[in-house]
Amino acid sequence: MEAFLVSAGVVALAEIGDKTQLLAFILAARFRRPAPIILGILAATLANHALAGAVGSWITQLLGPTVLRVVLGVSFLAMAAWTLVPDRLDESQAKLPHAGVFVTTVIGFFAAEMGDKTQIATVALTAQFHAFVAVVAGTTVGMMIANVPAVLVGGKLAHRLPIRLVHGIAAAVFAFLGIVALASLAVWRG
Repeated sequence: MEAFLVSAGVVALAEIGDKTQLLAFILAARFRRPAPIILGILAATLANHALAGAVGSWITQLLGPTVLRVVLGVSFLAMAAWTLVPDRLDESQAKLPHAGVFVTTVIGFFAAEMGDKTQIATVALTAQFHAFVAVVAGTTVGMMIANVPAVLVGGKLAHRLPIRLVHGIAAAVFAFLGIVALASLAVWRG
């Protein structure tokens, strides 16, 4: 349960103001059909985060416990710093395929999530918790928590959220996870 809750919380916070949330706003404004957009976000996120979770599981098996703890600690600290950098959605990323609403959303979200901080967080969280299903379910729920309101409320919600505060909280959680991973190395070796 811890893996699910931490994953959902961290990703929900990290996703506020992220480029995929900006994409959700664009899709909502362009199509004005929330149901297929939300289903497309869910499908793209499940596919993307399942892939990331598989990589996290593979890394866990590949690296020894000492190296894994160091990599995780440093990765979480890097994620903390990255979370503080505001995302922008440039024109090339905002170009969407000419397909139905669902397909457009799936393709757009899957592509936008490739190498994004929430995908990398899914890799690290899966390696940290050794809980593929719980982490992928949690990160997917976190994405939905952040993006469904963006689709339903559109641009009205974006201007009311204290995005810097939300990013600061997400960065603090990532930093805490990094410190815990590195401190566990000292305890584990000690």
